[in-house]
Amino acid sequence: MKNVERFANIALAGLTLAPLVVRVDPNLNVILTACLTVFVGCYRSVKPTPPTETMSNEHAMRFPFVGSAMLLSLFLLFKFLSKDLVNAVLTCYFFVLGIIALSATLLPAIARYLPERWNKDLIIWHLPYFRSVEIEFTRSQIFAAIPGFFFCAWYASKKHWLANNILGLAFCIQGIEMLSLGSFKTGAILLAGLFVYDIFWVFFTPVMVSVAKSFDAPIKLLFPTADIQRPFSMLGLGDIVIPGIFVALALRFDVSRGKKGQYFKSAFLGYTVGLVLTIVVMNWFQAAQPALLYIVPAVIGFLATHCIWNGDVKPLLAFDESKTTSKSEADNVDKPNKKVE
Repeated sequence: MKNVERFANIALAGLTLAPLVVRVDPNLNVILTACLTVFVGCYRSVKPTPPTETMSNEHAMRFPFVGSAMLLSLFLLFKFLSKDLVNAVLTCYFFVLGIIALSATLLPAIARYLPERWNKDLIIWHLPYFRSVEIEFTRSQIFAAIPGFFFCAWYASKKHWLANNILGLAFCIQGIEMLSLGSFKTGAILLAGLFVYDIFWVFFTPVMVSVAKSFDAPIKLLFPTADIQRPFSMLGLGDIVIPGIFVALALRFDVSRGKKGQYFKSAFLGYTVGLVLTIVVMNWFQAAQPALLYIVPAVIGFLATHCIWNGDVKPLLAFDESKTTSKSEADNVDKPNKKVE
């Protein structure tokens, strides 16, 4: 791991724990935490093979509608059912997801200290009564899941804001690391759709804010404030992950061309500026703001301006990771890992 990546990981960990011992301005905390999370996730996404999940144009077009249906469903569940019951079910769901996300986030740091065969030899477990369902994992993944299990148990029992944030950060880092937009065209479609989605559900309905306040699960980061009436500032994970996978694509585009962070820097700067603008407007009007309203134009605008200035519009629009993924899978088809059943 490069020094700058190591520093970003340490800084993110320190910033997450800092409110326990010192007072941290929530606005500054929001900006630094979100930016460091995007930075860490982007660099973790740079691998010999592209991210496993690649989004198509059709998926990007449908995403805002699927998201709207899920958001409205949650709103109706909280309205007509007991909030405690809904949150109890969601806690069980996020308990399992949290173990997976935390173990995957910790694995790179833990794996280097474990025997090599623990990292490579696959164990295949067949689901009881459904023998056709196989789950593959390594001993290293089991080892990494142990602290994840105890941490999620702490979250489920106490619902402490720190536990919420650590799980949320793990979800964000894994989302940025594992997901790929495939191409900048797909990315532009997705961001444009969610730009409208965020504006509609925040400005024109009470749904988004109501669900965010009722949903007692790590789908948002909580930042302690000194205001008794409003003890926490909130930032949705989507405001980190969605722009983050676009910024990560810019970094992998730079890597594919042998450039060191050329367009990544402009996209990351755009994200930072958009987030700062969100905080400024939110404090000015003292009202919740759809962060993507400011982040999306800033990220796309900064990247597009830099690209046009350098005359790299064609190669940027032609970049397609889905083709690279297919090629990598074909190259690795004859390289099986040792499996243990």
